[in-house]
Amino acid sequence: MEAQDLKNKVDSMNPDKKEGKVATAIEEQTAKIPSDVFLWAAVGSIGASLVLKIMKKDDEALFVGQWPAPFLLLGIYNKLVKQLGHD
Repeated sequence: MEAQDLKNKVDSMNPDKKEGKVATAIEEQTAKIPSDVFLWAAVGSIGASLVLKIMKKDDEALFVGQWPAPFLLLGIYNKLVKQLGHD
C-alpha cells in the first residue's frame, strides 16, 4: 500500500478530526489539575529514588527513578490541554 493510499484511508476514518468521547472526558478532568502537581511528582520520585539508592535497594531505586519522565510528559500534556483545549 502506498503512503498516499494509507493517508486517504486514515483521513476517511475521522474526517472531522475530532477527539473521541473518552479523550475529551480525560482532557476535561486533567485540565483541572495544577501543572505544579506533575513537577512536584517528578521531583518527589527523584528524591525517593535517591533515598532508595542510599538504602541499597537498587532495583526499587531504578524502578522509581524511571517515573520523572512520564510525570513531566503528563505535565506537558496537561499544559497543552489547558492552553489549546480540546475539540
